[in-house]
Amino acid sequence: MSEPLDRLARQASETHVVVAGGGIAGLVAARECAKVGLRVTVLEASDAFGGVVRSAEVGGLLLDVGAESFATRGGVVSALLAELGLADAVVSPNPAGAWVAGVPGVGAAPLPKGGVLGIPDNPFAPDVRRIIGWRGTWRAYLDRLRPPLTIGHQRSLGTLVRTRMGARVLDRLVAPVTSGVYSARPDDIDVDLAAPGLNAALTRTGSLSGAVAEMRLSRATAKPADAPASDVPVPTEAARRPAPGGAVQGIAGGMSRLVDALVAELTEFGVDLRAEVSVEALHPAGAGWNVATSDDADPLAADAVIVALPERPARALLAPVVPALEEGDPVAPVVEVVTLVVDAPALDAAPRGTGVLTVPGSHVAKALTHSTAKWDWVRDATAPGVHVVRVSFGAQGEEPATAALDDDAAAHLALSEAAAMFGVELPASTLRAARRVRYVQSQPAATIGRAAETAAARGAVHAVAGLGVTGAWVAGTGLAQVIPDARAEADRVRSAALWHH
Repeated sequence: MSEPLDRLARQASETHVVVAGGGIAGLVAARECAKVGLRVTVLEASDAFGGVVRSAEVGGLLLDVGAESFATRGGVVSALLAELGLADAVVSPNPAGAWVAGVPGVGAAPLPKGGVLGIPDNPFAPDVRRIIGWRGTWRAYLDRLRPPLTIGHQRSLGTLVRTRMGARVLDRLVAPVTSGVYSARPDDIDVDLAAPGLNAALTRTGSLSGAVAEMRLSRATAKPADAPASDVPVPTEAARRPAPGGAVQGIAGGMSRLVDALVAELTEFGVDLRAEVSVEALHPAGAGWNVATSDDADPLAADAVIVALPERPARALLAPVVPALEEGDPVAPVVEVVTLVVDAPALDAAPRGTGVLTVPGSHVAKALTHSTAKWDWVRDATAPGVHVVRVSFGAQGEEPATAALDDDAAAHLALSEAAAMFGVELPASTLRAARRVRYVQSQPAATIGRAAETAAARGAVHAVAGLGVTGAWVAGTGLAQVIPDARAEADRVRSAALWHH
C-alpha cells in the first residue's frame, strides 16, 4: 500500500462514528461508514435490530409482523438486496388487488384500478360506479364542466377532491387509501407531494379525472413522492397502483432477512453492535462528542454521531446541542398490527383479494392484509385451510381501538373485524395464534407543511459539526426513501469526520 493510502487507512480506522438507533436507517448508515474502514458503534435501545422491519413466530410460522414489503421505485432497495446476496429471494405479490369495505348501501367491493390515490379517471366505470353510486357518479362528472385551477393550485388533497368530484369520491375512494397508506386524512395530504404533477395536469386537461388519466400514462409521474409501502402493513400496492403490477415487492421468508444480512455484514466489518443500550445524552468534547449511554459505562468518545431514531427521541436527544432545533412534541400516528393465524377454509378462495381498506368510521380497524393470498411464500408455509391475516388499527389523530385491550382481547377484536371485512364467519374457535405489535409511525412526509418542517430540522443539525440525522421522519416513510437518505447522510458525516480528523 502506498504511503498516502496507508495514511488514509490509518486515519479511517482511528475515526469513530456512533450511530444512535439500529433500525434500517441506522444499519445502512453504519454500513456506509464501516465499509470505508471507520470504527463504528451502533446503539439500539430495544432488544432487536431492524426497527419496523421485524419477524416473529406466530402459530409455528415465522412471519413479518412489521413491514412486509418495499416500494420498487428507483430500484434502491433491490440494489441493496443484491449487494447483500438476497436478489434471488425478492418476490412480487399477487396482483389480484384489494377491496374497500364499509361502503354505505354496498358493504364491500373491489377497489377500482386505474386511479391515483383513489381518484378515478372515469367516474362512469362500473367498478367506480358500484362504490359511489349514480348520485356520486353524476356529481363527479361535474368535474368535467368546472373551470380548471388556472390561478395557483389547490394544496390539500381533500379540498381538491371534495370541490372537484364531491364527497362520495372523497369519502369512499380517496379516504380509505390515505388512511390505509398514510394513516392520514385527505385534508392533511399535500397534493404536490403525494401526487406530483396532478395540479399541473389538472390545468392542462381541464379536469381532475382528465389529470388522473394523463398521469396514468406515465407511471413514474403517478408514483407518490412519499411511498410508504414498506412501513404500512396494508395492501398498499393495490390501493395506489395505476395498473396491476409490481409497485411493491417482498422477500421470501420475510423482510427481516434484510436485517439479518445487514447485521451479519456489519459484524464481519467489525462494527460494535449493542442492543438494549440507548443513547442518553450528547456532550461536545473538543472536535468530537462524548456519548452518554444507558449501560452505566463510561461515555463513548466519538468523532461523529449519526442519530437514526424516531422523531420524538431524536428531537429530545438533539435539542440540547442543536440550538435551532426545538424538542417539541410531534404528533405521530400510532398503529397496532395484530397478526392472526386462523383455521378458515372459507378464505381459500381469497374472497376479498389480497386485503381490505375501510371507509373511515365504518370499522374500528383501518385495513386488513390477507397475507396467505398476497404472498406465495406465506401460502406455501401454511397447511391447507390455514390462513395468515394482518389487521391494522389506528390512524392520525385516532388511538387504536386495541390500545386499552390486553393481547387476548385485541386478538379477538381483530378476528371479529377480519370476519366483517372478509364477509365470512370466523368464530373464536378458528383462531390458532396471534401476535400484536405497536408502532409509532413517522408523520407522513406528504402532509401539508411537513417537508418544510423536516428540512428546517435537518438544516439545524447540519449546522453543528460532527452530527447527522436520518430515518423516516426526515427522509420520508419507506425503505425506498430511508435507504438512499441514510447513505447520503452517512457519506456527508464520514467525509467531514475524515477531513477534520
